[in-house]
Amino acid sequence: MAEPFLIGEAMTGGYGGADILHACTIAVEKGQIAVIVGPNGAGKSTAMKAVFGMLKLRAGHVKLAGEDITALSPQARVAKGMGFVPQTHNIFTSMTVEENLEMGAFIRRDDFRDTLAQVYDLFPVLKQKRLQAAGELSGGQRQQVAVGRALMTQPKVLMLDEPTAGVSPIVMDELFDRIIEVARTGISILMVEQNARQALEIADKGFVLVQGANRFTDTGAALLADPEVRRSFLGG
Repeated sequence: MAEPFLIGEAMTGGYGGADILHACTIAVEKGQIAVIVGPNGAGKSTAMKAVFGMLKLRAGHVKLAGEDITALSPQARVAKGMGFVPQTHNIFTSMTVEENLEMGAFIRRDDFRDTLAQVYDLFPVLKQKRLQAAGELSGGQRQQVAVGRALMTQPKVLMLDEPTAGVSPIVMDELFDRIIEVARTGISILMVEQNARQALEIADKGFVLVQGANRFTDTGAALLADPEVRRSFLGG
């Protein structure tokens, strides 16, 4: 069987002496949406950071398109086609929306105006507010800026850490719709989500972590239908 487009396999590691991840495996196929869910403290964001190279692994490896990138820095992974949107501090509040997006194109040496136009098509509100300071935007609009900025690097994989944290249900639905649109362009999406039920509804693949280890791995639909997953992690 062919290897997934992006895989962090049997990852073990943590911060300092204690391991947070225990032989944890996370993967996503090209153009698909994979979500990492689980209780607080399950190691969800840690698993994402390990895949992006922000955590040194004691065991396991990370591969992108068949290439072992375990030893690469996060910056080198961005150059390979990985985009990462952290949960907080993910925009430059004093810069305008457009300046934020232009900052996302920092590694590019070509004309990025077409990509900017695509981001504005995806997030029309950003086009309206392109000359406004990003710090004046609502929480949902800030998240759109953060995602848009990551898309400016033309990533093959977009990694989102809690993209709907602190936004209203309506804004969450809108963000998820945009994430589906991004995946349809062929970009792989790997995201950590607290809103497990809603995230699994749009997921091709779901990973339920408990204490840094895989508890359940299946399609989003299968996990939503699993009585044990529903009882233990989705509130019945």
